[in-house]
Amino acid sequence: MIDLATPLALVLLPLPLLLARFLPPVPAQGAALDVPERIGLGILAGAGQGGAPIWRRRALPWMIWALLVLALSGPRELTPVSALKVSGRDLAIALDLSGSMVRDDFFLDGQPITRLEAVQRVGADFARRRAGDHVALIVFGSEAYYAAPFSYDTEAIARAIETSVIGISGRATNVSDALGLALKRLEPSEAASKVVILLSDGISNAGDTNPRGVAGLAADLGVRVHTIAMGPKDLTDSEPGENGVVDAATLRAISDLSGGTSFRVRTTEDLQNVAEALDKLEATDNDGLAAEVFREFWVYPALLAAILCLWVAWRADT
Repeated sequence: MIDLATPLALVLLPLPLLLARFLPPVPAQGAALDVPERIGLGILAGAGQGGAPIWRRRALPWMIWALLVLALSGPRELTPVSALKVSGRDLAIALDLSGSMVRDDFFLDGQPITRLEAVQRVGADFARRRAGDHVALIVFGSEAYYAAPFSYDTEAIARAIETSVIGISGRATNVSDALGLALKRLEPSEAASKVVILLSDGISNAGDTNPRGVAGLAADLGVRVHTIAMGPKDLTDSEPGENGVVDAATLRAISDLSGGTSFRVRTTEDLQNVAEALDKLEATDNDGLAAEVFREFWVYPALLAAILCLWVAWRADT
């Protein structure tokens, strides 16, 4: 149903009549030419035949004025908008961007891809499905930093994942600082649920803090940490000194201490299954507040009034 944003603007409709009624007439100016009465009547008759009818000349300005007043009154229609589901959850995604993420030991559609490419494709899709969550992205290597602050704009988080670059945060693996940075931002939060999803494909070999100690702090703060150990080889079944192996035991301990869940990923299919499992663990199912959005129509009478003004100006020049 269409209503008016400023209905009081309609009181301006009779304004031209009031001005014509109460303002003194403008005195005629210009030179006068005396002609015989018969000739003057002929001139007036000719002008009346060539010009537009008086009612049309008066109606057009009135129409323009009425259209402008209608535009000023703000015709609009309330458009129903579905409520955004709000979970009441703060969720930080901590993504490992160490040098080992460049290894191309994952496969998609039969083609080898790097670990980072696998995470970007699956992780971005996971982020887009977090509508209603308050999501942030942390990337870490030798150092950890926020690539995207907490936001309900999950599309922006997904794009940040898709554009992540290896080496920007150093090439080592600092799990402790990544988790600590997430806890620092989550500590003052009043969200009903606080979650960290930590993905790493290596061994924590940077930072001064033990990851298990940081996990204990997460438990004290009521933050669940879900960990994803990514990589075909585990530290426990690899050769001594072998590169590109993941410390799944430490990541499992982090999740156990904080009340989260640990996942082991060896293939792209495993990673997709983890994303689906996390969707079930951290489902978004609470209704938020509906917003009232108006569709504005004032532009249409304003545009028509402008077109009529241009037409009047054109007729005056011809």
